[in-house]
Amino acid sequence: MADEPLVLGIETSCDETGVGVVRGTTLLADAVASSVDEHARFGGVVPEVASRAHLEAMVPTIDRALKEAGVSARDLDGIAVTAGPGLAGALLVGVSAAKAYAYALGKPLYGVNHLASHICVDQLEHGPLPEPTMALLVSGGHSSLLLSSDITSDVRPMGATIDNAAGEAFDKVARVLNLGFPGGPVIDRYAREGDPAAIAFPRGLTGPRDPAYDFSFSGLKTAVARWIEAKRAAGEEVPVRDVSASFQEAVVDVLTRKAVRACKDEGVDHLMIGGGVAANSRLRALAQERCEAAGIRLRVPRPKLCTDNGAMVAALGAEMVARGRAASDWDLSADSSLPVTEPHVPGEARTHSHGHVHDHDHVHEVSRENLYS
Repeated sequence: MADEPLVLGIETSCDETGVGVVRGTTLLADAVASSVDEHARFGGVVPEVASRAHLEAMVPTIDRALKEAGVSARDLDGIAVTAGPGLAGALLVGVSAAKAYAYALGKPLYGVNHLASHICVDQLEHGPLPEPTMALLVSGGHSSLLLSSDITSDVRPMGATIDNAAGEAFDKVARVLNLGFPGGPVIDRYAREGDPAAIAFPRGLTGPRDPAYDFSFSGLKTAVARWIEAKRAAGEEVPVRDVSASFQEAVVDVLTRKAVRACKDEGVDHLMIGGGVAANSRLRALAQERCEAAGIRLRVPRPKLCTDNGAMVAALGAEMVARGRAASDWDLSADSSLPVTEPHVPGEARTHSHGHVHDHDHVHEVSRENLYS
């Protein structure tokens, strides 16, 4: 246990200031400061508000995570941070903080990919990822099918959303139904009391000539909005529970159907589901049902690890250290469109032994005097 890398991870890609501490594949702390309430009155995330909230929450959240983990910052083997994708201003706050801590502590810095982190977090719940792993990532900004043979260096996109992501569709439908923001949890709650077969909403990109693994939820969102508008125009009451259940069923039907198909086509017997929408109860249930029928083992982290958090960044950072991957340089920058094919942003560090990087070009001599106190 003591030989496993101890890494602190910082996540600020959207509206959650997440700081996690991980030793190997063991979660020691997962501290989150959310600014979701500050965005609710706008009906969505406001980038400038998110950036300012990260700035205010960063140091207290890092202190809370270290205290919760029962470790000193000087004991860390590395600092990992989400370098992208995400909101540019929000990412910059996290990257700047990570650089400051890494410099002051004389520790290696690892800029990692937000999407790869969502996959890697499952190691904290179910142990090392099988190789290869098929991952279905669904959130407010992403709906992707990814195949990874090595989470630190090889993540291949199989399919992605061509318009609205699943989580974005949940938010927009919730807004039309006047259910507030964020839409995912409230629609999930109403859907439990509704009939998923009440309304035949469309399933996008499921025709024989459509891309096998890509997603589209814009047409579904529009169809739901028009159905609701027609009801209101006729002076009829909108059955919120049935609309929620039918919409949710259309989304999870497409997500699980395409994910299972990708596993079969690629000969992969594991499916990992991550991202904020992976907390959806119906998605979990239908995925379990279809995976069991197809002989596929389903791995889904507990809901708190599905939404954005620092633990997932720390998990990927620890894997980078354990596998001797090169640390990032001081010129690491936030990249709002960092491709998933780049699980991390390496620098020029080369020297390592026993899988642990122990010398880095970016760790200045002055920083080795432990300026941090």
